[in-house]
Amino acid sequence: MNSKKESATINLSALKPGLPLHEQISHWIETKIDEGVYESDQKLPSEFQLSEMFNVSRVTVRRALQTLESNRLIYRCQGLGSFVGKGKTRQPLVRLTDLMEDMHRAGMEAKSVVLSMGVVDASASVAEQLGLTEGQKVFQLDRQRLGDDTPLAMDQTWLPFAYGQLIESVDLGNRTIFSILENDYEIPVMRGCYQITATTATKDLAHYLDTIEGDALLLLHRIAYTVGDKPIFYQRRYYKSDAFAYEMRLDRVEHNGQATPQPFDETPIREIVPVFHKR
Repeated sequence: MNSKKESATINLSALKPGLPLHEQISHWIETKIDEGVYESDQKLPSEFQLSEMFNVSRVTVRRALQTLESNRLIYRCQGLGSFVGKGKTRQPLVRLTDLMEDMHRAGMEAKSVVLSMGVVDASASVAEQLGLTEGQKVFQLDRQRLGDDTPLAMDQTWLPFAYGQLIESVDLGNRTIFSILENDYEIPVMRGCYQITATTATKDLAHYLDTIEGDALLLLHRIAYTVGDKPIFYQRRYYKSDAFAYEMRLDRVEHNGQATPQPFDETPIREIVPVFHKR
């Protein structure tokens, strides 16, 4: 690797705005591999060099390299550094994203309206999801989510108090919980668990979603985890059913020219993407 070639600081805001910093870095490196700037078995810049290049912390760089390694684009040798893999092996494109990120990718202007926020006693259901004791203090955040100034969703989010106090003073109208924790406090969001069910609009939900009481809604329960499988937040998100859907893309593996179901140790899901129905 010629370190002089990449010595200048790279402006991440010009790459993939709206994505977490570590994803922007991994995308930049992947693009350089595609362009042949970094060739097979070539050593990449060190974590320190990358953190200097992108003006970010080494924790952020390490997350970017972990993403590339999990996608088999690079491999790492203890004490030697990171190297470009021998060939690109695409992994399933299933990612944990935030609603603002999804709307940006769909070409929509994303906004949030904070309806209420503050410390409350955890209900039994919230405590169970966050691994806490019923009645323990948690931070609750209620938001109306807009796409192109149209109400699309309503969020109720509960965070353990330690995480809640980190977002309390931040402008949540244009920033996500993910970006605040990851970029401001270097708390990585490692994985999430989703459950999608159906429900109907209450009077309050109908008001904030600009719909009619009793209308069908899509209810998304999700929990996000950081290192050590510690829950960061539990969220209930109510979508207008006529404005939003999930589209799932799946593959079948070919053996001897014939498509067969994939083994259970290989995920058949290639991509899950949110689809916004603009009216």
